[in-house]
Amino acid sequence: MRAFAGWRAALRIARRDALRARGRSALVVAMIALPVLGVTAADVTYRSSVSTRPEKLTASMGSADALFSDPDIGGGPIEQMPGADEFGKWDGGASGGKAGSHPGPPDLTAALPAGARAITQREVMSTLTTRYGITTTDVTELDTADPMVRGMVELVRGSYPTSDSGIVANDAFLKSAGLHVGSRTTVRGVDKTFTITGAVEVPADLKSNFLYVRPGALIGPWQRAAAADHTVAPPSPGHVSLLVKAAGTSGETWRNVLAANKRGVLVESRSVVLNPPPDSEVPMASKLSGDGSANGLVLTAALTTVVAMAMLEIVLLAGPAFAVGARRSRRQLGLVATCGGDRRHIRAVVLAGGVVLGGAGAVAGTAAGLALTAVLRPLIEGWSGKRFGHIAIHPWELLGIAAIGLATGVLAALAPAVVASRQSVLESLTGRRGVRRSSRLMPVLGIVAMVLGGALAVMGGLMGRAVATAAGSVIAELGVLACIPVIVGSLGRLGRFLPLTPRLALRDAARNRGRTAPAVAAVMAAVAGTVAVATYTVSSEAEGNYNLHLSLPKGVIAIGADTYGEHADPAGTLTLARGIARRDLPVQGAPATVSRVWAGSDCDKFSDSDACGSLTMEKPRANICPLQAAGGRELAERLSAGEHKKLVHSPKCEGAEYADTSFGNDSEIVVGDSALLRVYAGLKDPAAAEALAAGTPVLLNNAYAGPDGKVTLKAIHRYIAEDRANRRLHPGKARTTVSHLRVYRAADRYAATPGIRMIIPQATADRIGLHTGPVTTVYRATRRPTEEQKQRFDDGISQAGGGAYLWQSETPADSDTTMLILALFSGVVTLGAAAIATGLAKADAEADLTTLGAVGAPPGVRRSLSGFQCAVVAGTGVLLGTAAGALPAVAVRLTDLKRALDQMRAQPMDSAYTPIVLPWETIGILAVAVPVLAGLLAACFTRSRLVLARRAG
Repeated sequence: MRAFAGWRAALRIARRDALRARGRSALVVAMIALPVLGVTAADVTYRSSVSTRPEKLTASMGSADALFSDPDIGGGPIEQMPGADEFGKWDGGASGGKAGSHPGPPDLTAALPAGARAITQREVMSTLTTRYGITTTDVTELDTADPMVRGMVELVRGSYPTSDSGIVANDAFLKSAGLHVGSRTTVRGVDKTFTITGAVEVPADLKSNFLYVRPGALIGPWQRAAAADHTVAPPSPGHVSLLVKAAGTSGETWRNVLAANKRGVLVESRSVVLNPPPDSEVPMASKLSGDGSANGLVLTAALTTVVAMAMLEIVLLAGPAFAVGARRSRRQLGLVATCGGDRRHIRAVVLAGGVVLGGAGAVAGTAAGLALTAVLRPLIEGWSGKRFGHIAIHPWELLGIAAIGLATGVLAALAPAVVASRQSVLESLTGRRGVRRSSRLMPVLGIVAMVLGGALAVMGGLMGRAVATAAGSVIAELGVLACIPVIVGSLGRLGRFLPLTPRLALRDAARNRGRTAPAVAAVMAAVAGTVAVATYTVSSEAEGNYNLHLSLPKGVIAIGADTYGEHADPAGTLTLARGIARRDLPVQGAPATVSRVWAGSDCDKFSDSDACGSLTMEKPRANICPLQAAGGRELAERLSAGEHKKLVHSPKCEGAEYADTSFGNDSEIVVGDSALLRVYAGLKDPAAAEALAAGTPVLLNNAYAGPDGKVTLKAIHRYIAEDRANRRLHPGKARTTVSHLRVYRAADRYAATPGIRMIIPQATADRIGLHTGPVTTVYRATRRPTEEQKQRFDDGISQAGGGAYLWQSETPADSDTTMLILALFSGVVTLGAAAIATGLAKADAEADLTTLGAVGAPPGVRRSLSGFQCAVVAGTGVLLGTAAGALPAVAVRLTDLKRALDQMRAQPMDSAYTPIVLPWETIGILAVAVPVLAGLLAACFTRSRLVLARRAG
């Protein structure tokens, strides 16, 4: 009871002290509340975003009792699990039934139980007109006004279609197409015009395009039009399913599901999913086994790391605030000691401040997190692409988060409590701080930890040991934390070279290391995490971009022409397409034409170029890629990642694993002129252009040239196919010709040109008896075409008769948005930590500022001093954080390198390139912009007017 009474008094004193110093108390509460707010919001958002079973069923079948669909596995009886997520063909079962007794697509309607009501859902790929042109997307025939669809499709504005001329679309389609409710759109092919009567929303998917018409409004008329007019292409209906409402109140039972399975129909039943039958009644259950996923462990480790970092931030930032509060209350603490209180009571008073402020911060942060999640719910749903079924609140999780906030507040007050309890009563009553020397042991331990931790992280990375890598990174970062007081203390020596206010700021930071070092450490921790994630992300994306097989060179767009069908006219189509491209696409300069080349007769003029012949460019045996030759695996085991990269991109190995048939043949031989060299390959060598003009082919991959500088072309003028009809059309023996051509060899770097190994002049192709025909026009583009530009181009091609399509290369990964978010997050934490340190410095050094004013310092000194104090904390923390954050990222990349090398040695052609790329843009923002902004904000929000102070004593 006596101990409880002492704590009751301590809590009362702490509460009154918190109310007396409201500014400092609000600062501490905000520091504790912010991480609690973030973790609370993240917890509620995550729980709300994970759909429950009923919510998943509503997303897939609305308010229906079941969803009947074709499993698309070739027909015949099937067997399934109760959740319909796993299914397969029925193997006959124990009853000895005959599997596959119902070939072909199942009859969904025949599988319905007696008395059930069903509506059909059927998709068809359609080309629709937009405000800008045309676009191709799925249109679904579904009675969206039926009550069974509620929850799966919801009306946002307007109305559901009441006739076959009405259509509803979601906002994602309306935005991309530039349309709105009341607009008209026409389905090309059937030429049927629909009026958009309403905007709908699919809660489970907010980002994809969804359009709905009434059943029978599109596919039936389209089929009738195709039957009446052979120039109309018939529709290609996609997935078909039935939304089913059972006759009774029990829904679709497991017995009904098994009966439908015998007819080859897959059934997802609401009642069965929510109340699954025992495994003894599920024939497929005995054939499956659990997978024992470790995702839960990974998620737990990630959450533990996030919570630990949040606690570290609070301790580092709130600890100095409690220390300053204890110093400003040292006279009160001294009076407690003179009244008989011992060190235990003084510690209790300071710790009670942590309890009071930590509790207030935990409660405020939890409440603010719930409110913030509710307010930002639409924004979060739009970003995630799905609606929350409900706001999920797990009380025990929120209580745990709040308890962590409370415990962190107590931990932040622990060190100041110990320091305050050791202070002598005389120093407390007179206001003297005494002289304390920094620990000489901590920097030594810090340096040792940095060296050992860095070595452990690097060795763990090289050996592929993830645990050692993580442990070494943490030890090294703790070593940097231990050295921060010494680093801050050394900053004062730089002041001799600077003007008054920066000199005062540096010396104040060095003199008050107990206040400055934790703030610098907090900034360092935030920046280190950002730099580590950014470095790994940028490096991984650089690796992905390196391994991306581009179908076109960067900055090139292509317009391909259809070459199939007796009415195909590639040359005329490309002529029309070039005019449309100049009008609608961001192209620059004159285009170049790519002509395909084949060896057969004109029989394959409008078909696949290999239908009647083949054309190959033989590589000399001496130039075979060493990794694909005998002993390639042994060679790979001896190569480093850099040596392997150089070898893979040498002419011998470039394109040896993948052949690009975009221009008609595996050998990647095309016909073109000097414009093709310039526009497509980027080869601006006048000698190469002169060679083409003189009839000499230009070889981009020199590995195909023999010692005499010639290439060998082997042409088989009739393809010996297994197709008997092709043999009857083109009888006779295959005629083989071999041509040895002298070529102009380009520099080795052009061997990586996608899709083309050699360009032959038209005259040379004619001379050696090859057949050619234009197939593609290529342009240099100023940027990638937008969706609006692509729709306009497609519409222009469609109005010109069709037969052409826009062709773009793959898009490399873009991390600008991710890096910006990381930089903003770290910048906010850095600004907050620097502002807190500046506020504490002002509160702690008010006497020094008063002295400056007394000796004649102008009022602006207060502003500039606060600005430089803030900039010192932010700049120092950013520089240390950049160094500390690079280490774990490098170590993890070394682990990836070890894994890539193992894969390369198993598959010699697989890339082992694992770059380490620093995010210089993010580092630049953090190292320059953030400290400058922190200093300017601190200077702007500091009062320059001198506050008169009463003389102490």
